[in-house]
Amino acid sequence: MIGSHLYVYRRAVHDVFVTRRARLTGAAVVVVFGLAVLATFLTRRILGPDEARPLHYVGYLWLALVLYASAVLLVGELVRLGLRVARGRPDPERRRFLSRVLAGTAGLVALGAVGYGAVMARRPGVERREVLLDRLDPAFDGFTIAAIADVHLGPLVGRADLAGFVATINDAQPDLVALVGDLVDGDVEDLASYAEPLRDLRAPAYFVTGNHEYFSGAAGWVEYLPTLGVRVLRNERVEIRRGAAVLDIAGCDDRTAAVSGVPGHGFDLDAALAGRDPSRPVVLLAHQPVMVDAAARAGVDLQISGHTHGGQMWPLTYVALLDQPVLAGLTKIRNTWLYVTRGVGFWGPPVRVGSPPEITLLTLRARRG
Repeated sequence: MIGSHLYVYRRAVHDVFVTRRARLTGAAVVVVFGLAVLATFLTRRILGPDEARPLHYVGYLWLALVLYASAVLLVGELVRLGLRVARGRPDPERRRFLSRVLAGTAGLVALGAVGYGAVMARRPGVERREVLLDRLDPAFDGFTIAAIADVHLGPLVGRADLAGFVATINDAQPDLVALVGDLVDGDVEDLASYAEPLRDLRAPAYFVTGNHEYFSGAAGWVEYLPTLGVRVLRNERVEIRRGAAVLDIAGCDDRTAAVSGVPGHGFDLDAALAGRDPSRPVVLLAHQPVMVDAAARAGVDLQISGHTHGGQMWPLTYVALLDQPVLAGLTKIRNTWLYVTRGVGFWGPPVRVGSPPEITLLTLRARRG
């Protein structure tokens, strides 16, 4: 954070302006908004969501601008290097002219990317995919699961947003709703009313914890969500029946649960699948895609995950691949299908670039013939 702000000051203020007054004004802008970012981080557990909202908008949007400006300015270093190799060290006036061109370009690109991303972040679409499961009984052919992840209820995603997501899901008329973690960024005392629209879901709804629940009083949410009609799956499974046919839905605590300090919480796929008839298909709800390795070893047919936000802000997108096998979409890991939804909310900046939010409708298909 400090480094990016110092870099932006150096390249977009110090190297652009000549007068002391202009440089001091630019420095003041960078410092004040940088402190807003710091205050946003430091007050996340102090201010309530309504009180924190203005600060979060200012701090996180500025953070996004700095990140994009820094990225463009770094590309500009290659331009500087290329010109120096081709023409030698330029005189001060040419250096300043180049600095102004690069800083102006960085500012325009940052404003354009963040403005576009802020609009896109508020426009979740419906992603429809079909998944062929070899063991699926024909009675379940066409069974549809609405997957929603990474809502991040809090200062920037509120009750009205969740009500809109619920309405979209209800309009799609799924057979089951899977809420695969990171529903909240705050405890039950602050956000209970924000989560109320979940009560309006018409299809049976199942929830598994994400890593952000373990920053937000996971035990309280595990107790509260069933009062809204949402079943919490904690290393357990349920049987969905259509006549004699059965589909198992399993759900596990998040990967981070074991080190969260919440008693009794921890990812345990063996417990979730214990006593299951192995001839029946099983769909696993697990917040982090990386758990697919365990799912594949256990013979899970389909894992539904979130967590990555699809990267949220390109080109920072690819950082998520340092820890996760897949950013988004449907892929197959050995004999297990993995679907990673980009989620509907955001963490940090209310911005999505190259990773539009989604509510996913997965239709299960049985093999024919």
